[in-house]
Amino acid sequence: MGNLVAIVGRPNVGKSTLFNRLTNSRQAIVSDEAGTTRDRQYGKCEWTGHEFSVVDTGGWVVNSDDIFEEEIRKQVVIATEEADLVLFVCDIKNGVTDWDMDVAQILRRAKLPVILVANKADDNKDHYGQYEFYKLGLGDPYPISAATGSGTGDLLDKIIETLPPKPKD
Repeated sequence: MGNLVAIVGRPNVGKSTLFNRLTNSRQAIVSDEAGTTRDRQYGKCEWTGHEFSVVDTGGWVVNSDDIFEEEIRKQVVIATEEADLVLFVCDIKNGVTDWDMDVAQILRRAKLPVILVANKADDNKDHYGQYEFYKLGLGDPYPISAATGSGTGDLLDKIIETLPPKPKD
């Protein structure tokens, strides 16, 4: 399969929009309703001559008794176990939530490289909100707008830089 990048985060932070942006497709359904994405969705991304696979996941809700949220959580865990790199997507407009803190704690223990994505930075004033995300302990946040594509070039450069080199055939 080559390198795999998993997109994870709580519900409604723009994971599917980012997936569609990276794969240059409309493969993932995008909705304002939480829980729209339930199963893993795979696609291909190409950037500056480098190819990698991307997997979209449902919204990760930690410590939920809801049966659908538990099944989504299982799918997210499978995706992160398969992945070489995780994109942890947060909503820059809402700031850091308790759910973000819970997911970040799990990701820090996973021993996988994680790139923190502060999505919905639709204009320059939103970029000031990125500094709050340092408290997640996952390094520099990458402010982007998956909807408009702003900042995704820098994010893709970081993905290529972070992924392990593909073995020679």
